[in-house]
Amino acid sequence: MLNFELAAVEEICTELASRLRAHRLAQNITQAELAGRAGISMGTVRNFESKGQATLESLIKIVMALGLAGSLSDLFVLRATTIRDMEKASVRRQRAGGAR
Repeated sequence: MLNFELAAVEEICTELASRLRAHRLAQNITQAELAGRAGISMGTVRNFESKGQATLESLIKIVMALGLAGSLSDLFVLRATTIRDMEKASVRRQRAGGAR
């Protein structure tokens, strides 16, 4: 398993593409079927799976078409590790008042 903290951007992209390709194959879906379900071109699917390159929107469409949207809900959630972190996270920022 790739350690994302030590990996280069290209390695992470390739790993994510590989994981999603494995899900596609496990569901016995062709690239053309996935493209149709996701509403993207087959070239986009092919490019993503081979090079790990896609727009964020295309990536999300692929994830949704594979039924994996629930996996996205835990991405980048701010996790408090200390009481101070929890207090910081709960404070809502407001815009400063303008000069009058």
